Amino acid sequence: MFLTLLLQAAPAGENYTSLLFPVVIGLIVYFFMIRPQQRRASDAKKFRESIAKGTNVVTIGGLHGKVIDVTPETVVLEVERGIRLRFDRSAVARQAGTPAAPAAAATTEPAA
Repeated sequence: MFLTLLLQAAPAGENYTSLLFPVVIGLIVYFFMIRPQQRRASDAKKFRESIAKGTNVVTIGGLHGKVIDVTPETVVLEVERGIRLRFDRSAVARQAGTPAAPAAAATTEPAA
C-alpha cells in the first residue's frame, strides 16, 4: 500500500511548490546557524589581531593572564608575578572581564 502512494503522480500545478520546502529549510539553516557562526569567527579573528600589551585575557583552556609580549604568531602571558607562559594567538579566547556567552536569566524560586 505504501508503494502505491509513492508511485502516484503529482498534480501538474505542484512542481514549484515541491521545491519551496527545501529552499525555505536551507534559508532557515543559513540565517540561524551558519551566518551567526561566521560572525562569531570574524569577531574572534578581529579580537586576536587587536591584542595589545597590558590586556587581561582568558585562553581557551581557561587560563587568565596579562599580555606581556605580542608577536605575529604568539602571545606571552604573565599568569602570576614572574611566571610567564607563551601561547599561540589562536589559543586566546576572549578578554578577561567579558562574558564568554550571554548568560540566560535564571529564575529562582524563593525557598519556602
